[in-house]
Amino acid sequence: MKVKTTYVCQNCGMQSPKWVGKCSGCGEWNSYVEELVEKKSNKSLSSSSNKALSKPLKIREISTEQTERINTSNNELDRVLGGGIVPGSLTLIGGEPGIGKSTLVLQLALHMKKNIFYVSGEESVQQIKLRANRLSKEDSDCLLVSETSLEKILLHLDNINPDIVVIDSIQTVATDTIESATGSVGQIRECTSRLMRYAKENSVAVILIGHITKDGHIAGPKILEHMVDTVLQFEGDQNYMYRILRSVKNRYGSTSEIGIYEMNNTGLREVSNPSELLLSDRDDMLSGGAVAATIEGVRPILIEVQALVSSAAYGTPQRSATGFDLRRLNMLLAVLEKRVGFRLAVKDVFLNLAGGIKVNDPAIDLAVVMSILSSNVDIAIERNVCFAGEVGLSGEIRSVSKIDQRIAEAEKLGFKEIFIPANNLKGVDISKFKIKVHQAKKVADVFRSLFS
Repeated sequence: MKVKTTYVCQNCGMQSPKWVGKCSGCGEWNSYVEELVEKKSNKSLSSSSNKALSKPLKIREISTEQTERINTSNNELDRVLGGGIVPGSLTLIGGEPGIGKSTLVLQLALHMKKNIFYVSGEESVQQIKLRANRLSKEDSDCLLVSETSLEKILLHLDNINPDIVVIDSIQTVATDTIESATGSVGQIRECTSRLMRYAKENSVAVILIGHITKDGHIAGPKILEHMVDTVLQFEGDQNYMYRILRSVKNRYGSTSEIGIYEMNNTGLREVSNPSELLLSDRDDMLSGGAVAATIEGVRPILIEVQALVSSAAYGTPQRSATGFDLRRLNMLLAVLEKRVGFRLAVKDVFLNLAGGIKVNDPAIDLAVVMSILSSNVDIAIERNVCFAGEVGLSGEIRSVSKIDQRIAEAEKLGFKEIFIPANNLKGVDISKFKIKVHQAKKVADVFRSLFS
């Protein structure tokens, strides 16, 4: 019998009858791999009529009792998951190599008082034991195995009956029912599907660790993210100590929560108050520094914005931003040029968010603008002043969300003054705050208040 094959893109899962150099679906080069076409069964439903069918229920007959979640003893992870791990759920954790995915999950497995089965396809059990020793936790009852065969993993699961299963990583697991190579689209899809079936039928929580592509997306077919219940992204710069656990998809909770960790020689430490750490190295005697009251998820964070403005040494002005969108920086510089009257077109502008954290909150605009102007006029901003506001194209300061949380966070950390948009106090009682709240309509108004 002739074996049928097809070519599948390893990036997006698109199929082609022949090999092509560039995928027409995602634009990736050299991503097509030959895979065998599975022969579909011709059995009709009547041949499997002995299997019990699930009974359709009226919506009012369905019980809405919430399943009791499993506490992970990790407050940051519990916050991101929405209160803990749901039994029978499938959680996918993605992130760059070396960012700390395996460390995070191993810490979870070592500290939880549950029957946990840790499957590693990338490391031997001896290597995991050495990492556990580094994490200062040797007396755990966590079960370890180094295995890549899905059939053997499922046999282990039937014998152990764990509460939580960890697969590190899903790209290393393969099944014998598919002839394609380990890590291919077909292998990832089939292995995830069978693990999902096991999780739902046995009410066992399964945590998958996934690789990511060079574009930052989770490797494998996009259907992988649709199949799982929760997708968590572990972010951070390896040159800095901070890591952010961000929820991309969550069927059992909000996707606006984040968890913040600090990487040290004993693993990942939870950061309950990141604002104090991000502001610990501030120097109040230097110009170009401003503090922004931003929101990451639903958590208010104060972060220092640093700017350096100097004359262009090579004729063409340079623009550089770390942790901030470079296109938005160019827009803000154009606003300062056109609306406020500062000649910055012939000057180099360098911007940095302290701590290596990337921020997309538009409320950081006012702090960015003030740090640039502070460096330009070489006058330092007072240490006890912070900012929250979005800057529009006409130089106006636009309203931002959750202004009361931003003010409360600034007051808690000892700031005496905060500049906010003038129209942002509807329904907010500022009399309960001891911090002085300045309301501003234009960027020029804030500049005159600070540097006049």
